Amino acid sequence: MNRIITFLICAAFIVSCSPRKEWVSIFNGEDLSGWVVKANPEDQGKDFWFVHEGYIEANSIGRGDHDYIWLYTEKEYDDFEIKYKFQAFRNSPGNSGIQVRSRYDEETYWLNGPQIDIHPPGFWRSGMMWDETRGNQRWIFPDIPDGEWVDSTMAIANHKFYFEDDNKWNEMLVKATGTRIEAWLNGSKITDYEGAGILDDALHKKLNVGEKGHIALQIHSGDELMIRFKDIYIKEISN
Repeated sequence: MNRIITFLICAAFIVSCSPRKEWVSIFNGEDLSGWVVKANPEDQGKDFWFVHEGYIEANSIGRGDHDYIWLYTEKEYDDFEIKYKFQAFRNSPGNSGIQVRSRYDEETYWLNGPQIDIHPPGFWRSGMMWDETRGNQRWIFPDIPDGEWVDSTMAIANHKFYFEDDNKWNEMLVKATGTRIEAWLNGSKITDYEGAGILDDALHKKLNVGEKGHIALQIHSGDELMIRFKDIYIKEISN
């Protein structure tokens, strides 16, 4: 009995002393510290990303003459959970999204890696996953053949999406563990993708994306977009 008690005490001590990963803010609410804008030279210096009243705003309304412009974390991650809030606008026709485990190519001005989509004009597809990796640019959840496109029949039932006049912010949670990526929007699971054979294939390994990389927020090429992000927290997951 004494041995059992001793074992339990030791086990409890080990657990209590083991490092626990906690939620950490990666946006301080004041400026873009820890983030950098990635864009081709013609778009560098455009003030499409800025901080206002505690949130990050992307605003290219009336200025659609641009390529992709990304807000990109300086740090990279492998296994993690990220949660954030975003505000969408009914009068914004543009597309956005959050890239995970992605990497910017400074020679081609392209961001390779998977993206969780945010698309207010067709809000039903928000939370689905597109692979922005050159050589495999297609929808990977739903997993449909190259060249085909998602449609509203593929939407999750009771899919909730809010606009600014609803006086609510949307809440997204993304979890990346191994080759599996999951995404929840306002409490509903939209994506549950096991990417073995894709995210760890020769193409993704060559570009060093899919299993490890940076996080980035998107302004789609040529789009007039208005969107806001706040309360961005990440929790790294120990292997």
